[in-house]
Amino acid sequence: MRKKKTAVRIGVTLFVLILIFPILLLSAGSLMGPAELKESYGSVLYGSGGELQWKLFPLYPTLKAYLQLLLDSPDFFVMFWNSCRQTFTVLAGQLCVGLPAAWALGRYRFKGRKLVLYLYMILMILPFQVTMVSGYTVLSFLKILDTHWAVILPGIFSTFPVFLMTKFFQQIPDSLLEAAKVDGAGTWEVFFRIGLPLGMPGVVSSLILNFMECWNAIEAPMTFLKTKSLLSVSLYLSNITANDVATAFSASILIMAPSVFLFACGQDYLEQGILASGLKE
Repeated sequence: MRKKKTAVRIGVTLFVLILIFPILLLSAGSLMGPAELKESYGSVLYGSGGELQWKLFPLYPTLKAYLQLLLDSPDFFVMFWNSCRQTFTVLAGQLCVGLPAAWALGRYRFKGRKLVLYLYMILMILPFQVTMVSGYTVLSFLKILDTHWAVILPGIFSTFPVFLMTKFFQQIPDSLLEAAKVDGAGTWEVFFRIGLPLGMPGVVSSLILNFMECWNAIEAPMTFLKTKSLLSVSLYLSNITANDVATAFSASILIMAPSVFLFACGQDYLEQGILASGLKE
């Protein structure tokens, strides 16, 4: 039994090392100078010949790439602010729109409820490429193309957070809500004092997952935005040439940092959200 557990631990450890290996290379590359980068990745990036060298620890670490990105790259700050503006507005809108919708679908029984849930599921699994033309047409009709709202509005009405939060609200015992109503609690009081606290893991997990989706979105900004000053930070790397490899590495680390931080802080909520999303009604 112990040998089996040891083998499983070794296998899981190797699997984790394989997964984090690209991140370690990315972190090491962001701390390398131009000469060391050319020596390590010159055969791939510059076509200079020689062998590709995988270095997890730079011989001469430097923060020059980070300083150049943070002090001499105004485009990065503009795109970073655009991502913050778009992402946090989407999350706020989902709380205002998706949270009441999830509570209604999870706790109330009305005609056509299952049909609405099925529609939410269908819309949730449709890729962006399928809805791109219809979405572009609607946004053009509303005359908000090439504005922040072209990215924000579709994100606010995303179906996934509603689906996830609905699963959590469905797990609240009916007896608990009935007891609150007997004690004189109104509809909104039941929602804010009982439903929202008990469904908080679903709310937090949906917000974290949607933050990652909005923060790393590429298709929607590329399709609906044309002005460079409105683009999100996820598109910043596409503007970097092969001559600025160190800047690309450091920008990748900084762009990835918020998602990694939120994932680490909300890991327990995410696990509960994944379990709840797989439950059958």
